Amino acid sequence: MKGLFSVFFAASLLLLSACGPAQESLRSGDLIFVGLPFDYQSGDSMDSAIAAATGDGKLNLIHVAIVDVAPDSVYVIDATMKRGTSRHSLQSFVSDFRLRSGDYPVFLVKRLTVEAPDAVAHARALCGQPYDSLFAPGNGAQYCSELVRDSYLSPEGAYLFEESPMNWKDADGNYPDYWVRLFGRMGVDIPQGVPGTNPQEMAQSPLLVPVEVNILESL
Repeated sequence: MKGLFSVFFAASLLLLSACGPAQESLRSGDLIFVGLPFDYQSGDSMDSAIAAATGDGKLNLIHVAIVDVAPDSVYVIDATMKRGTSRHSLQSFVSDFRLRSGDYPVFLVKRLTVEAPDAVAHARALCGQPYDSLFAPGNGAQYCSELVRDSYLSPEGAYLFEESPMNWKDADGNYPDYWVRLFGRMGVDIPQGVPGTNPQEMAQSPLLVPVEVNILESL
């Protein structure tokens, strides 16, 4: 009987291994990146304009949010035009990014490999700030990846995520109409080359590793 149990146990391990990597649970401080297939067309929108300027031809990452796991539920902290800088439920986050077709975008979860002990607390403290439509640093407003950069600091207080010159042009070197109208309404120049961040580049940071989490199954 003992030998039979050993054979059964070994076979079970093989079966589990064949099913692929085990799903993990979300942790506070994880980052959720929202991605659209490179050929997805969502019309004349901010999502399309971001994808045109920062996409890599595979998966266009258009947004990033911070996970905040609490005893009662799982929340995200992010900055969007709809909500400003806010903490809200994972369910509402997923609903906000549901596509017009009724499908969901791709949700990628990544986890920091270095210490940022107060990242979630920093993000909570920034809640209530408006969305940063100017995409300008230090103006009391936040856009999604700016919120992450401002929140994730080393124990010594240094920024963990680097800035780089922002690009607003599409692959043909033109500004999408969305950006022309948006910045035109605000009466400012498109901030081409101004230091900043975007989800596409942030997701490639060597400080992040992918985590096997199915967001839809986490609801």
